[in-house]
Amino acid sequence: MFQIGKTIVSEDILTKDFVCNLNACKGACCVAGEAGAPVEPEEVELLKDVYSKVKPFLRKEGIESIEEQGTYITNDFGELETPLVNGAECAYVTFDDRGTALCGIEAAYRAGEISWKKPISCELYPVRVQKYSEFSAVNYHRWPICDDACSLGKELQTPIYKFVKEALIKKFGEDWYEEVEKTALQL
Repeated sequence: MFQIGKTIVSEDILTKDFVCNLNACKGACCVAGEAGAPVEPEEVELLKDVYSKVKPFLRKEGIESIEEQGTYITNDFGELETPLVNGAECAYVTFDDRGTALCGIEAAYRAGEISWKKPISCELYPVRVQKYSEFSAVNYHRWPICDDACSLGKELQTPIYKFVKEALIKKFGEDWYEEVEKTALQL
């Protein structure tokens, strides 16, 4: 672990390789698990604001879940997250003709309908950020469904911090990212 400002960062994001391999996993991270994607408090209004423009990109089941549960939910631990369809996939998930899970929010973004790509937790994955009172922990979330992403990352020699560079900069800023790069060079 190392510290940058008010973050404690796991060295795993520097030493472990990762590149999403949608051909292999079919977007399983948006489908598997027991919870929706974490949502930042400042993203709550964004989800509400973009919903009408995202809705045409969503599946019927997703729309029904969102209209029943809301554009986001608060879980039993008081954390914000995206709603699920019948306790399974994220309500914002769409599927292509090969059965690969894709993000309806990102589809609206790519189509130029909205200027927000998707929740930062999705952009950062496999990095997870846990906020504490005095600092935030920046960790690698290891999940067996991403084994193919680890293999592809190793093949391409792409460490996690480089794979999610844009999202890390969006979340923490250019200066923070430069410190991560400096630390990586010292390992």
